[in-house]
Amino acid sequence: GGLRLVGGGLAEPDTGVDPWAFQAGCSQAFARTWVVRGFAPSTVRSYTSLLARVLGRFDCPVWAVEADDVDEMLHALAVAGLAAGTRRQYLQMLRAFHAFVVERYAVQVRAEFGVVVGKGGLDRYNRVRHAGDDAAVGPPPSRERLEAFFSFARSQVAVASDYRAMARDYTMLRTPYLSAVRVGELVRLDRADVYPQLGPSGKLHVRFGKAANASGPRPRWAPMLEGLEKILAWYLADVRPLFPATEALFCDDDGQALKAGTVRDRLARLLDVEGVGWDERFTPHALRRACATHQYERGMDLIAVQQLLGHRHIASTMAYVKPSQKFVEDAWRRATDSAVRVLAG
Repeated sequence: GGLRLVGGGLAEPDTGVDPWAFQAGCSQAFARTWVVRGFAPSTVRSYTSLLARVLGRFDCPVWAVEADDVDEMLHALAVAGLAAGTRRQYLQMLRAFHAFVVERYAVQVRAEFGVVVGKGGLDRYNRVRHAGDDAAVGPPPSRERLEAFFSFARSQVAVASDYRAMARDYTMLRTPYLSAVRVGELVRLDRADVYPQLGPSGKLHVRFGKAANASGPRPRWAPMLEGLEKILAWYLADVRPLFPATEALFCDDDGQALKAGTVRDRLARLLDVEGVGWDERFTPHALRRACATHQYERGMDLIAVQQLLGHRHIASTMAYVKPSQKFVEDAWRRATDSAVRVLAG
């Protein structure tokens, strides 16, 4: 009946169908599901680009991917320095597309290529843990390290070939360290969200605070600490007018608000220019953690730190605050001296 024996099992004859063309058709059909479900055009473009990058990691169609192939992809992404969240996005897209092919095209794949589409290389072992689980749990950059970094960044403003971009980056990176805003909140700030007249040193109106449990954005007021109001006043007066007149506080050459990924890229580029080792590099999120830790070390109450970070639960704040070993030793010494004085009468 046209069947042939291959390697001890039955396989369908070669039908001449190009597997790559077939997979491309599956990809287009998968993208159409996003459109009919009402996803925004920008989201569809982003997902389509991600799917292409994921499939480009393999030298075989998705139904032929094996566990070693997935492990090799994850390893290559980690070696390339991609964040845990990005690696998880790759894996989630691969799982979603694989499930789509299984659901809609398993019979055709079996008929055309003689492959029974099952789990393939996707199992419980090649999963990326939550981004927070893969993140560094040690202390954030020290105050001395950040003082050295920002001193270097400030020196680059005067010598950079693109003054306005360097001045913007310097201000943009100082902001999360001196207000504890998240990167996602930082890029959604408008010029009108800067209120220098509120409080002793001004506040930032974070209108799109991180949501929790699908509760929607939680707005809050973030204080501008340690001279941030002066930095932002200089930026708004001398630097921001050099960019197009749009509402975004930190924008690109077209006046569009920067993306969170751009902030990370700009910081990474500046660290490359600084020429520090891997142990002295940090991320924009580490600046937020450093703000919480350094303010706590300066004497800010833990509840106040919780409000500064915009956390709903104090347990989340405690995970952020990582005092240095010197701070712990100094606290122990103060407690011991206090006890000795009490005992001495």
